[in-house]
Amino acid sequence: MAAEHILVVDDEISVRQTITAALESVGYSVEQASSVDTAIAILDTKEWGAVLTDLLLPGTSGMSLLQYARQHYRQIPVVMVTGVNDISVALEAIRMGAYDYLLKPFQREQLLAVVSRALEKRRLEQENLSYKNELESLVKARTEMLAGTMADLKRALADRERAMTELERSYDITLEALGNALDLKDAETEGHSKRVTAFTMAIAHALGLPDERRKVIGRGAFLHDIGKMAIPDAILRKPGRLTPEEQAVMREHCLLGYQMLRKIPFLHEAAEIVYSHQEHFDGSGYPRGLRGEQIHLGARVFAVADAFDAITSDRPYRAAQSISSARREIEKNSGTQFDPAVVTVFQSISDEFWVKLRDQISQNPGKRNAARRFLHVN
Repeated sequence: MAAEHILVVDDEISVRQTITAALESVGYSVEQASSVDTAIAILDTKEWGAVLTDLLLPGTSGMSLLQYARQHYRQIPVVMVTGVNDISVALEAIRMGAYDYLLKPFQREQLLAVVSRALEKRRLEQENLSYKNELESLVKARTEMLAGTMADLKRALADRERAMTELERSYDITLEALGNALDLKDAETEGHSKRVTAFTMAIAHALGLPDERRKVIGRGAFLHDIGKMAIPDAILRKPGRLTPEEQAVMREHCLLGYQMLRKIPFLHEAAEIVYSHQEHFDGSGYPRGLRGEQIHLGARVFAVADAFDAITSDRPYRAAQSISSARREIEKNSGTQFDPAVVTVFQSISDEFWVKLRDQISQNPGKRNAARRFLHVN
């Protein structure tokens, strides 16, 4: 199989060489550009797997390159590389169509993971486009064969609609099956999973993330504890305090969940959220001790939503606490356990909204409806 072509755009030669060396070490074919004009000229020369561009470039900024790529090469995922420690800049780039961003300085593993996800996204989009073209060809062929009558056209369109509906239904069934399997292990999971997913989606919406990003985050939140299916019942259902050895086994559920989901195409990126949902912003979490922007944005959003649900829900050892108590606790741990930018957005959402959302979840307990909501953003 031919190597994927990656275009690296940065005005600092040392940065370009570092990125190039890391990518070529795992088999990618890399070309470099030091300016937007050079990059645009190179884009026309071959089919690119991904583009990594610095935000601050001489003359024209990396945002201009992003706009050009989105206009002329929408199939190429663009990753913004920046030294500006401002999440609003990165979010603005994502709103404009960037796939993801890297904050300098970054680790080699982080670079390779982002590029791998970007290429996987492009591959899935190409598969979806091919599937769409096949369906359109089928519609056209049937229309021509049946002399183009209105009745025949309606039947062909109905075939296409059924195919798309069946594809969406397969997504629902996959999530339902995974969720039902976990419920067999832990009877408390269903209510918690639905609430924390709804809370996560609300914060992601307030962050201004696009629909497709929110769908991924919702799936990751809904399935965050799926790895507990592999935890022995004696540990998972133990009523008392776990021993250090049992705690170590319990912590493996993040990796186990990731391994379960990562090979399912439409859950590939959601698996990253499952893997990192117990990481802390200051690096004190597990299983990998990631910190800051090394943690998937969806996992950082989930962490705040999960804490909010835990504090405002009844527990065997205490009654549910107030929303104001949850706000104080989350604010107290901003910058340590939680991403400060996500905390700020969470704090901007009114108490009335959270009360109404929790009530809606309680009044609509059906798992099928829940799974459908998480797959298709309203």
